Amino acid sequence: MADEQATGLDPALREHRRRVVEEHFESEVAQEFDRTLETFAHHPRYEIMATGEVYDGPEEVMAYYVRTRTAFPDQRHENVRLHFADDAVIAEFDLLGTNLGEFYGLPPTGKAFRVSIVGFFLFEGEDLVNERIYFDAASLVNQIGHGALLAALADT
Repeated sequence: MADEQATGLDPALREHRRRVVEEHFESEVAQEFDRTLETFAHHPRYEIMATGEVYDGPEEVMAYYVRTRTAFPDQRHENVRLHFADDAVIAEFDLLGTNLGEFYGLPPTGKAFRVSIVGFFLFEGEDLVNERIYFDAASLVNQIGHGALLAALADT
């Protein structure tokens, strides 16, 4: 993972946060979700900005992991670039996967996707408290072959 130097951030704190985010990414790809949950300090929280979904607490976050990895069992990250801010690590990356399971009630298509993601890993001191994800949901849906759904929604 490439990273950018943060100005004014304590080097030890920066390194700690980098390790937390890297562990988070690695454990997600390995589908070791108990390990991923442990990267959060006390209370995991995900905010998916493209859909407005919020997963708050270990049960909701674990259900999110299971649902998304059922739909995309080979989901992974490439081209990860980390940027450090006062209270966040900002990660830019490509998210890739293949739609091999049900996705929001839609049948699997067997098609692959690659979307650009910006994720904000929000910290309070050393503690990861939230992951906030921004991406183009329409691009993902089109790439996996459910673009007709978007057209139908646009007509309503």
